[in-house]
Amino acid sequence: MATRSRPNIVYLFSDQHRHDAMGCAGNSVIQTPNLDELASRGVRFSRTYCQSPICMPSRASVISGLYTHQHGVSTNGIKDLDPELPNMMKQLKKADYTTAQIGKTHYHSPRLDRILKDIEGTGDNAEFDMREYDDFVRSFGFDYVLEEFDRYIHAYPGVKFITPYTEYLEAKGLLEPYKKQVSSVWRLTPNHWNGLTSVLPQEDDLTSFLADEAIKWLRNYHSDNPFYLTVSFVQPHVPLMDDPVWADYYKDAEISPGPRQAPESPNEVWGNYLENRLFKHSNSHLLSDEYVLNAARHYYGMVSLIDQRIGDIIKTVEELGWKDNTWFIYSSDHGEMLGDHNLMAKMNFYKSSVLVPAIITPPEIKDPRVIDGVVESIDLNATILDIAGAEPLSASNARSLLPFVNGEGSPREVAFSSIGYRGENRGYYFMAATEKYRLTFEWNTGTPCELFNLDEDPDELHNLVNDPAYRSVRDDIVRTYIEPHLDG
Repeated sequence: MATRSRPNIVYLFSDQHRHDAMGCAGNSVIQTPNLDELASRGVRFSRTYCQSPICMPSRASVISGLYTHQHGVSTNGIKDLDPELPNMMKQLKKADYTTAQIGKTHYHSPRLDRILKDIEGTGDNAEFDMREYDDFVRSFGFDYVLEEFDRYIHAYPGVKFITPYTEYLEAKGLLEPYKKQVSSVWRLTPNHWNGLTSVLPQEDDLTSFLADEAIKWLRNYHSDNPFYLTVSFVQPHVPLMDDPVWADYYKDAEISPGPRQAPESPNEVWGNYLENRLFKHSNSHLLSDEYVLNAARHYYGMVSLIDQRIGDIIKTVEELGWKDNTWFIYSSDHGEMLGDHNLMAKMNFYKSSVLVPAIITPPEIKDPRVIDGVVESIDLNATILDIAGAEPLSASNARSLLPFVNGEGSPREVAFSSIGYRGENRGYYFMAATEKYRLTFEWNTGTPCELFNLDEDPDELHNLVNDPAYRSVRDDIVRTYIEPHLDG
């Protein structure tokens, strides 16, 4: 039986956190002292590419160590991740770890059409308990599950979706005003990206609820086995609604915008994707500088509350006497455009969308550092298994980053990410990023869509995909990296 001499691992994970929205990443406005402290005592990776800038496929890759074309989850809401696939938690359990999941998994997507059919005819009493999915989540290898999906499910019109958080709010008489506020900024409406201050006090925010549940689990943990705990925050995903304390802090903050130049269409294939997917989803026509600034202030507020509550989780680990035997890892599923290139959300390969924070903090390190070379999100999977002494996932191309913690390690030559549907009319967009270049390629039609020289154009403003001077570079990346990768 394993003992506490083996390290505990706390994987802190958020939803839609930009790679540069941290003080340790050079952001002088945002307040993230606890993430900064973790970075100062560990290794931060500044160019970590997620395997898809969309929730479900990215999270599927994070736990399976596979690329999207390998695990088959290529977008949100179409296909659940197969729990029979080998994954990180099952490997940890084989190594005698106790595994716990608190917060969002998004390994499944609620089938609203089926749910609504099942409860048809119940009228105003229509309800569905989201905890019916808990057994499915446990089947991925978790001993303990407390799941929250997103804030929209809390306020879904015509149906009462029951979750641990909605029960908590209802018991305090806070559910109805909260639902009304979420409904006011409903997804895919003109109000989708409006920034606003929550009607809930900070201590009742969803971030606080999940942190409190994680702290409760830690305080009740008494096994001799080492543990792996994922605390997966639902924010700073939209709605852009922060708590009153941090909203007040940022209400007059001057936040410098990123590049506001909208992407241009180099061909019909990418032009259709821009127009029908990115511009419409972003409500690009509404994104004035003032509008984006307001959104950014509330986004920063959500990030700061996550950071604040991460500090409480770290403090709890220390109070319980586990500081010298616990690793902390922080990351996110994808980024947030926040007005960059006149876009909101994700679903593209600009750095604001495809790069994620990545911090690995051991109990002790001789030489904390920042690694600026290319790595991938799935590499954190291999790192966790390496820390635990668990067997690696044999089908995975993930590479442990533990050598970097020990003063060694080498970055990847190339990182991959993807969006869409392979072999279907809706498009399969694939990205390859090297130290110097980033290329987007639509696989079904064989169309190069984007090429950026990141050395000369770090803001990705000048698409060189049709530039004759870069044709050989473009074709070489397709031939050397993309074709072997997708055909393998």
